[in-house]
Amino acid sequence: MSASQFAAFAARTAEPTVMLRRFLALDALVTGANALAYLVAAGPLARLLGVGSGLLLELGLVLAVYAGAVGWLASRGRPAVLPVRAVIEVNLAWAVLSCVALALWLTPSTAGAVWAVLQAAVVAGFAALQYVSLKARQLIIE
Repeated sequence: MSASQFAAFAARTAEPTVMLRRFLALDALVTGANALAYLVAAGPLARLLGVGSGLLLELGLVLAVYAGAVGWLASRGRPAVLPVRAVIEVNLAWAVLSCVALALWLTPSTAGAVWAVLQAAVVAGFAALQYVSLKARQLIIE
């Protein structure tokens, strides 16, 4: 199942809290998979992407912790607003910083540059889906 098919499946509900939890869970799943890849295959991925393996290991550790926290939040029956907002803001910051790092600090391979832009777009997409779901939930409460 592709990510877009999964996102469409996750959204198939009229209940905003369920949508929010599903988008948080999808975020945790994708982030965790990315973290695992960086931790297990840092060397080969570093060569492919044109970045240092140390950077990938550090990112893998950070992403693993973040994925665990987002997964825990997704497991709550009704995720609290402030932590969800924090996830949305961290996702937006990650997307922006990925592009800034690409423009100012990193000199990756072509594959690395494409990967940086694609993952930034995916993370920004998660932020947008989570924001819309959170807003929909708040409108129902008001």
